[in-house]
Amino acid sequence: MAGVLRVGVIGAGHFGRYHALKIRDVPNETLSGLFDPDSARAAEVAREAGCPVMEDVDALLAVSDAVVVAAPAEFHFELAVRALRAGRHVLVEKPVAATLEQADFLVTLARESGLVCQVGHLLRYSAEHAAITQRMSRPLYIEATRIAPYKPRGTDVSVILDLMIHDLDLVLAIVDSPIAQVDALGAAVSSAHEDIANARVRFENGCVATITASRISLKTERRMRLFSQEGYLSADFMKRELTLIGRERGLPLPGTNGFRREHITWREQDSLFAEHQAFVASCLEGAPVVVDAMAGRRALAAALAVAQSITDSRERMELSGLIGAG
Repeated sequence: MAGVLRVGVIGAGHFGRYHALKIRDVPNETLSGLFDPDSARAAEVAREAGCPVMEDVDALLAVSDAVVVAAPAEFHFELAVRALRAGRHVLVEKPVAATLEQADFLVTLARESGLVCQVGHLLRYSAEHAAITQRMSRPLYIEATRIAPYKPRGTDVSVILDLMIHDLDLVLAIVDSPIAQVDALGAAVSSAHEDIANARVRFENGCVATITASRISLKTERRMRLFSQEGYLSADFMKRELTLIGRERGLPLPGTNGFRREHITWREQDSLFAEHQAFVASCLEGAPVVVDAMAGRRALAAALAVAQSITDSRERMELSGLIGAG
């Protein structure tokens, strides 16, 4: 791989700090600087990462070949457009934008400019994603659970855009079919946005996915279960283990008429490192973008459909008297 990619980071919050620190470790990638409106926080993270603090976004763009947009979600679109128009590659954290119109604009801008616009759906680079997609390609049903205790971080958006969008993106990557229908429920408990949500997503090919996300639980749990004609698969992302019951892989199960059981575990993989490696390869070598703006747009469309279904469900419950008017 020829050359070194100078990458600046916009945003010194939770994810911005992680990106800044990670860039130091990735071959052919160097941290050109960091900007955040909170100058004290910017100085703290820049000192830790060993990079200069830039006075504004334009100053950062001037010394960078690419930028990571790790600002609050409401600024993702504006900053990504600004960088692409300046001729810089972009790695924008999820969600890619606030509306589908904005996402469409980014898709077109990236295509017409010939620049990389990669979206930070980190789990696409994880060991668990690879383990699942290598074993099950045509699921009939998927059940995903992602719950965690309350933390103030991320409450500027709903749990749909904070947590559920991870599993929505994984499901969309596995199911090769458009969404036909979404039925969802959710509630705001500790913030101004939904803190818990459940969605049933039906695809045009007949596959159904049930996805639950919560950031007000007493424990952390991340699981996914799938079944198809290939068999039954259960993955526990916290324990890093997967079990597949089918006919093609693993050891024979006595008394089951030919079924086999495969049980695997995996080591924790540095998904952020892998994400940046992919970003560098796309920017410097022209490698295909694993999660491009169109993939980010598809995940956003699913998340917005879940949010709209929650709104519709709440209106029905208010009309019936099941809950009080908000």
